Amino acid sequence: MDIGIPRDLGADERRVALTPAGVRQLVLAGHRVHVEGGAGEGCHYTDADYHAAGGIVVFDPEEAFRRADLVVKVGRPAPHEVEWLRGGQTVTGFLHLATAAVGTVRALLDRRVTAIGYEVIEDEAGRLPVLTAMSELAGPLAIQVAAHLLESWQGGRGVLLGGVPGIPPATVVILGAGTVGAAAARTALGAGAHVVLLDADVDRLREASDRLGGRCTTLLADEAQVERAAAFADALIGAVLVHGQRTPVMVTRRMVAGMKPGSVIVDVAIDQGGCIETSRPTTLSDPTYREAGVIHYCVPNMTAAIARTAAQVLNNAALPFIRAIGDLGIEQALRSVGPLGRGVYMHRGYLTRPPGMEGIGLPALPLHEALSEGLLERLRA
Repeated sequence: MDIGIPRDLGADERRVALTPAGVRQLVLAGHRVHVEGGAGEGCHYTDADYHAAGGIVVFDPEEAFRRADLVVKVGRPAPHEVEWLRGGQTVTGFLHLATAAVGTVRALLDRRVTAIGYEVIEDEAGRLPVLTAMSELAGPLAIQVAAHLLESWQGGRGVLLGGVPGIPPATVVILGAGTVGAAAARTALGAGAHVVLLDADVDRLREASDRLGGRCTTLLADEAQVERAAAFADALIGAVLVHGQRTPVMVTRRMVAGMKPGSVIVDVAIDQGGCIETSRPTTLSDPTYREAGVIHYCVPNMTAAIARTAAQVLNNAALPFIRAIGDLGIEQALRSVGPLGRGVYMHRGYLTRPPGMEGIGLPALPLHEALSEGLLERLRA
């Protein structure tokens, strides 16, 4: 199969969809991998590295799309990139189509491609293997960012996360006890912070508390508890995830107004809409703004700040699924690899309606029917 790796064009994006090591594995499996020149430079992977791995370096971004049967990206294709897609192609990446404009979804449907979102690939146990891998990075990074923004010269409260003898540590409040929240709690505890972890699911809180050795305070995330926790937080981490859907608002504008001056919000859920009412997307080059005296950090692609590590993690998590598509072909892969099938947003012009797409207002078919329709079309051709 011909596989294309274009350079991702998101704001301040430095990650690359596959590392040279991943390309080598695909080439050894008999596939041709077309890598746009400079695609890996944000991670310090050179064109020579990809060439040595057996990749074919192309210097026209359109060529990386048009040569490929499978286009492998980090994020959603830009509008002009959608125009380069053709019927029968497959595109993968963190597409987040549940929060995309309807026009974007329509444009992809019109190209009659198969679109697979890494964020909705789900195994039989309900785990999200690709998203989880990146979430394990985002949690610790959120604490690193919060500690930096709490410094006085950043406009923060001037609080050391772990405190010192005789001086109490900072209080870190984390909304959501999933992968991001638990990883953030572990990092904050390691730095010596006082950690409060909230979730609406008591079983998830119990599991997180057990993993963390009972060292954090856990609270059920009802409105009163969230408001009380926000009021005493030095740093508030938004780590709420509703699988494939827009994130519900957990912290209202009124609650933000009641937070301490110079406190910090890091809304990791911003790529799914954000769980703080005052959150709006920012970029790595301009990552923060202040509202109600509170510093907000709301970068959707925050792991691009550690691009090389993030690319390696993404490569390891996504490569088995890319191999399956390459080795089996897209239709057989969707039929036989359950997690891939559950990650399909659309196939050959049909919206297949994974979680979060129910209210988009476009006609949809279950995946097995879309696959049958595709078979009939090929037979008629």
